[in-house]
Amino acid sequence: MHAISWRYKIMRLIILLFVSFGLFAKAPKDVNLKNPPPRIIRTCCSFGVDVKVAGMPFIKYTEVTSPELIGEHKYLGSKAENNGIIYTQLGGFIDMGHLRDIADFTAYLYLLIKEERHLGSFSLKLGNEGGMKTLNVQVPDNFTDEDIVHLAGKIAYDLSVWHEISTSYGASFIPLVPERYSSFSVEDAYSNLLGVHLGMKSILSDGEYETEMTANVKETLEGLKALSGKESTIEAMNAVKDIWWSGKAKLPSRKVLIKRQFEVYDCVFPMLIDAEKIEKSEENKICVPNLSSANEPLNDFYSLTIKANFKIPVEKVFGAHVKEKNVITQLDFPLLIKYAEEATFKSTDQ
Repeated sequence: MHAISWRYKIMRLIILLFVSFGLFAKAPKDVNLKNPPPRIIRTCCSFGVDVKVAGMPFIKYTEVTSPELIGEHKYLGSKAENNGIIYTQLGGFIDMGHLRDIADFTAYLYLLIKEERHLGSFSLKLGNEGGMKTLNVQVPDNFTDEDIVHLAGKIAYDLSVWHEISTSYGASFIPLVPERYSSFSVEDAYSNLLGVHLGMKSILSDGEYETEMTANVKETLEGLKALSGKESTIEAMNAVKDIWWSGKAKLPSRKVLIKRQFEVYDCVFPMLIDAEKIEKSEENKICVPNLSSANEPLNDFYSLTIKANFKIPVEKVFGAHVKEKNVITQLDFPLLIKYAEEATFKSTDQ
C-alpha cells in the first residue's frame, strides 16, 4: 500500500507539472521555424459587393462566404477553406481570411518562442512592410506555456495592426498598387483579434491545432449568430452601401471605404449594423492578451521594431528630434493610428 501510495503521488505530481507548464498544448506539426509565414497568407477580402476595379470594367469583387461553405482549417491555408466575409448578428462582419491568418501566425510564434526560450532572448527578421520589421523577444524562466501563448497572440495582433498602419500610409504587397482602400476596414480589427483568441484556444487544447481550430471557428460563428447563406451577408453589405462603403468608387481608390475602425487597442467592439442596440455590450468585446497569471501587459517582454521607410511620416508624427533613424516599435502604434485617423477625416471633409 505504501509503494502504491508513493507511485500515485509521483504520478499526480507529474500530471500537475504537465498541466502547470502546458505540456499538453498542441500546435501545427512540421512547421519551418526558420521561415516565418508571409505577411499575407490568405488573400482576402475587399469590403463591399460587386466592387469595381479601375480600368477593368468586366471585373467585380464580391468576397463573401457562409458558415455552410467554409471548410476545415488548414495551417497556412488551402482552397478548401473557402474564405470570405460572413456577417454575424453579434460580431459584425468577420473576415475569415484575416481570422485564420492571425490564428496561424499566433501558432507559429508560439512554436518559435518555445523553441528559442532556452536562449533567454532572440531576434527574428520579419520582412519589409513599410520598413524592415524585426522581432526581439525576452522569455522569463518562470513563463508557463499559457504565458507563451498569450505572448505569441499579442505579437501576432501587433503585426496585424502594423499591417493596417503601414497600408494606411501607402505600403502595399503589389508595387505601385496602394492598399489604402482596405486599411482599418470595419471588419479588420475584430476579425484579427478574434483570430488571436481562437488560435490561443486551439493551441492550449488537448487536440491537434487544425482540428481544434475547425471546431472553434464553427462554435464561435454559431455563438455570434452568423447568418446562413452568402445572400444573407450580401444583403447585410448592401444595407450599409454608401454608408460604410461606396458603390461608386473603384479599387484601388481609398474612397471605396467610407467608414473605418481606428479603435484597435486595448479592446475591440464589433461594428454592427444595429450598433445602437448592442455595440457597447461587454459580451461582444474582445481584448488584447495580457500576461495570463497577473493580467499584466506583455510589452516588457518583446519589441517589434520597424526601420520605417519614407512612406511612414515619422518626423511629422513624433518630431525630428524624438525619433532618430526612423526606428519605431509597437509602443508608437497608437500615435501613428491617431495621425492616420485625423488624415482620413481631413481627406473626407475636403
